[in-house]
Amino acid sequence: MRAAQPRLLVAVVIGLLLGLTPAPAQISPGPLSRPHQSLSGATNCASCHKLGAGAANFKCLDCHTEIASRLAAHKGLHASYHIAAGSSQECVRCHSEHNGEDFPLIKWDPNTFDHKQTGYALEGKHAGLACSKCHTAAHVAPSERSAIKVKDLTRTFLGVSPNCTTCHQDQHQGRLGANCLQCHTYNDWKTVTVGQFDHSKTRYPLTGLHAQVACQKCHTPGPDTKPRYTGIAFGKCSDCHSDPHHGSFVQGCQACHNTIGWKKVSTEAVNERFDHSKTKYPLLGKHTTVECVQCHAGGDFKKPLAFEKCMDCHKPDPHNGQFAKRPGGSECASCHTVEGFKPAKFTVNDHASSAYPLEGKHATVQCDQCHIPKGKDTLFKIKFQHCTDCHKDQHAGQFVAAPYLNACDRCHNLQGFRPSTFTLARHKETHFVLTGGHIAVPCGDCHKEYSDVEPKPAVLYHWDSLSCVTCHADPHKGQFKERMLQARAGGKAAGCEACHTTKSWKELSGFDHSNTSFPLIGAHRATACMDCHKPPNLETRLINVDFKAAPTKCEECHEDVHGKQFAKNGVTACADCHNSAKWKPSLFDHDKRTQFALQGVHRNVRCERCHTLTRVVEGKTVLFYKPTPKDCATCHGPTIQGALFIPYWEISATTEVAKVPARRGFPPYPSGCSVFVHKFLYTLRNLNGKCRA
Repeated sequence: MRAAQPRLLVAVVIGLLLGLTPAPAQISPGPLSRPHQSLSGATNCASCHKLGAGAANFKCLDCHTEIASRLAAHKGLHASYHIAAGSSQECVRCHSEHNGEDFPLIKWDPNTFDHKQTGYALEGKHAGLACSKCHTAAHVAPSERSAIKVKDLTRTFLGVSPNCTTCHQDQHQGRLGANCLQCHTYNDWKTVTVGQFDHSKTRYPLTGLHAQVACQKCHTPGPDTKPRYTGIAFGKCSDCHSDPHHGSFVQGCQACHNTIGWKKVSTEAVNERFDHSKTKYPLLGKHTTVECVQCHAGGDFKKPLAFEKCMDCHKPDPHNGQFAKRPGGSECASCHTVEGFKPAKFTVNDHASSAYPLEGKHATVQCDQCHIPKGKDTLFKIKFQHCTDCHKDQHAGQFVAAPYLNACDRCHNLQGFRPSTFTLARHKETHFVLTGGHIAVPCGDCHKEYSDVEPKPAVLYHWDSLSCVTCHADPHKGQFKERMLQARAGGKAAGCEACHTTKSWKELSGFDHSNTSFPLIGAHRATACMDCHKPPNLETRLINVDFKAAPTKCEECHEDVHGKQFAKNGVTACADCHNSAKWKPSLFDHDKRTQFALQGVHRNVRCERCHTLTRVVEGKTVLFYKPTPKDCATCHGPTIQGALFIPYWEISATTEVAKVPARRGFPPYPSGCSVFVHKFLYTLRNLNGKCRA
């Protein structure tokens, strides 16, 4: 009874669906595609869907058994998607239904499809073929036809076997097996890769050059015009090859030859069967390795050969007759042996008998550095009169003119290109005599390689100008251009030597400061240049100094030690009291410039005995000359009326009288009184009439 309940429920649901007029529109999500039109209608839902399964459950593989079988066998395109065997849940991800009658269930682009996903990658010439070349109804295997649901086999891609014979005719009619790939490739049918066919398993293994012979060379057509693969004679070489020796040797070919190559005659095998030392020309040295046919042309061993001279065989003369006039003519044995053409036995000692004996470094030069190898065109008679016949001009034509005329031996010798034989003494013969510090300068510091020298970068020896600035950069950046252009006694511009000498850069004997707008007088003569001509950025050298910007007034260089008490319009004119001879004594005229003329013993009193007032200015204690008392009592003692004198040990203040303690019954001192110091006494002076003793 319980088992019948689900069936009854399904029947009731179907009955309800059939009884309702708008049921298709309410139950179905949409029309089925054309291939599934036979399943349209509410009564066919269970054909594709499992009812009562809760979540959506499909039965695609129940119909498409050809796909189900491939999934189970793990082959084909669908197997590459890792779909579980028997599962239809994944089908709807690619093949969506209920989208209308004309909706395509299969969407793919043949131009971008990766055929490797089917388990059969398209390689070689297969890669360029259209799908329809292979996927035809004729190529579908008979065993596959009944399982394929699509009756029009031109519309399916299933059932095509990957075997070559599915598409290609077996030209060998099964005589070589079904695996075409053992000899052929996907790239070219006619290019047979014999290495893939194991010929060693046949009665005639292929060795040496036989392995490179095309199959059809041996497997010639039989009576049926088809290649023969059986019944081919191979017991003797002559079964395939003709005898080039015309019967001169009774031995078989393998007595001297092997499959490595016809010309690769086994010398050992020949020596075992033929002793060349018993002939008129025993083989020695390199001759033992020479192939027979190189002497016995055409393999004719009965024809007599000339061998008295090397030239009987070695023709033409590789030296083109360059040695024909030598004693013995062009006979090779005078320089070469049978041990090898190279190296020649012509040595440096033999070269001494030539027109150019090899000396010095030339004795170590390899022959081919002078006699450039050009095969038969190699020259052994070469020019040697001048060094430049062999050596390139390393100086780019700088010594072509007189007096050198490119004569290398004037500065070099055969012992080596370096060091040069050009000495300091010879430098005096040039237009630039070395003096002073130039004598100790290495040649390479001046004569450097320049890339702009034509025809190639070369060391420069000739300059258009021999002035200092040709080698030395002007550290003054043209500040003394006019001075440098002044002509010297010889008519040439003075250049740097207007101030400096070659003895030392710091030697400035040529510079006279008295000819400038600021002659050095007095203490200024001993002042270092850098004290006035100050380098920028705390530099310690006079390289980047602007010499014309040096100050010319005292106050521009010297600090105002008087705390600007003598400044006028912010400037203290030092020259009013001092000169460049000495800072002290001052030139100040006390009689004319003050209201207190120095007379009598006052002339010998030091300034600071009267001028005692000091103040702190910018952190420094400065002596102030004003105000200074002029009345005698201030300096000379308490006998003078109108002033109160207090011993210095009884007072500590020096500026405010109010700070002076009351003494001997005197009341506090009123404001307006000032304190002056003189020797051992502090003096309280009445400035405004309010201070009384």
